[in-house]
Amino acid sequence: MRFLSHVFSLLLLSCLLGAPVVADEEHQHPAGDPEKLGTVSFSTSCAPAVQKQFLRGVAMLHSFWYEEAERTFNEVAKADPACAMAYWGIAMSDFHPIWDARGPDAAILKKGWETVEKAKSLAPKTERERDYIAALEAFYKDSDKENHRTRVLAYEAAMERVYTRYPEDREAAAFYSLALLGTVAASPVDKTLARQKKAGEIAEKVFAAEPNHPGAAHYVIHAYDYPPLAEKALPAARRYAKIAPDAPHALHMPSHIFTRLGLWQESIESNTASALAARKVGMAGEELHASDYLEYAYLQTGQDQQAKRVLDQMAANKTGLPSYFAGVYASATMPARYVVERRRWAEAAKLEVLSGSPGGKLSWAEATVYFARALGSAHTGDLEGARQAIQKLEAARNTLTELQETYWAGQVDIQRREAAGILAFAQGKKDEALELLRSAADMEDASEKHPVTPGPVVPARELLGELLLTIGKPAEALAAFESTLERSPNRFNALYGAATAAQTAGQREKARLYFSSLIQMSDPVSQRPELSTAKSYMQEVARN
Repeated sequence: MRFLSHVFSLLLLSCLLGAPVVADEEHQHPAGDPEKLGTVSFSTSCAPAVQKQFLRGVAMLHSFWYEEAERTFNEVAKADPACAMAYWGIAMSDFHPIWDARGPDAAILKKGWETVEKAKSLAPKTERERDYIAALEAFYKDSDKENHRTRVLAYEAAMERVYTRYPEDREAAAFYSLALLGTVAASPVDKTLARQKKAGEIAEKVFAAEPNHPGAAHYVIHAYDYPPLAEKALPAARRYAKIAPDAPHALHMPSHIFTRLGLWQESIESNTASALAARKVGMAGEELHASDYLEYAYLQTGQDQQAKRVLDQMAANKTGLPSYFAGVYASATMPARYVVERRRWAEAAKLEVLSGSPGGKLSWAEATVYFARALGSAHTGDLEGARQAIQKLEAARNTLTELQETYWAGQVDIQRREAAGILAFAQGKKDEALELLRSAADMEDASEKHPVTPGPVVPARELLGELLLTIGKPAEALAAFESTLERSPNRFNALYGAATAAQTAGQREKARLYFSSLIQMSDPVSQRPELSTAKSYMQEVARN
């Protein structure tokens, strides 16, 4: 709890330094404080009286506050029934390019199509408005015939035309940047990062011209949420929460970059604020999403009691919300991460699948629990329990494959290989264990993490490093841990593993470097035994 007072100070500072609010700060909080969502400029032919409210809805779209955005656009439509763009906003509120890689369900698609048709029927007064609506029509059209990715690509192409046709329209640029990222979400295994780089460059130009634009900062972060690009997003990450401190997602989103760069204290502050804000407005999925990242950051700094407190206060996920997907991920992963990160294998072996697990296209959620159980069982000698858990992983992978959830099927298969490798080692099959863990690590390196997650429950190459260290290959282990740290800087277990491997291999300078980094990164009162080892080593170095 020692960080909470600091967080509240940061929130106060954000309010004091925040950008001018959308709609001239007309919308008021119950306490009378002006709402701060950032500044957007989106001219329409709607009645002047609804323009400020329309801008509020657009700003909310940019911070993925979809429920409130839709309510706002409905208010605009009620106040000005001839406002075609209000219906564009309503339909946009049901289209979540990054959050919902699988696409809306049939009922939402039907509603979206009818809303677009309503917008068209109002005969938008300008060609620009007609182009915006036509772009969204490309997504909702023929949803019963074309798959989600095909329609996402059609929307991207349509938004590119809008972006090209109106080069001075920064909203077109922002929404085109998001469209590019939506295509990535529909296929997150693209390692060229071509669309991400293009989206980031477009958003950066908007951010440079409009430093209080919520979408520009937001999309820069999403575009560069990858190990080789993350440093480029740090200015936007440190700015976004000040731009839109009243949007819970804006408070969380900077932590994507803080996590990528191993800036754990900044991630803790970001997600503490976001979880509190989301709870206040009843956004259970958003609160869970922030809590997942918060738990992860606490664990990397050895603050296990704080991580447990976050886990114990885990919100109840709610179906039907735009952030339900993120909530499912957090609900399944947080308990598994808590025991696996701390290498509490007996606890891991006893994890239970959450009641009401959704299964089907979300089978990866329960697979995460079986992954932890497989590792725990294998490490504690329950080989039959490990085999049964691995069978559950295989079943989940097969279900996801049949449902064409290729990315998640691949992620579950990585977990299956990791678990099978640890089981093989427990059975005395060293070579098979190494082969399985190397294949898991190579497969993980060839993919990318989904935006919903701060990282895998445990990196495959980190597990490989631990196995190599166990079987007496410290030099190879050190290489595995260092590779892990390249993708996930300042991971607690990777730093400790690298330090131990370097010490065992006789590389004293590297051992000193990694043990020192572990101590500096961790909470000084942490009770982790690894920290005691690190401090003892550094004391010995000082004496000699």
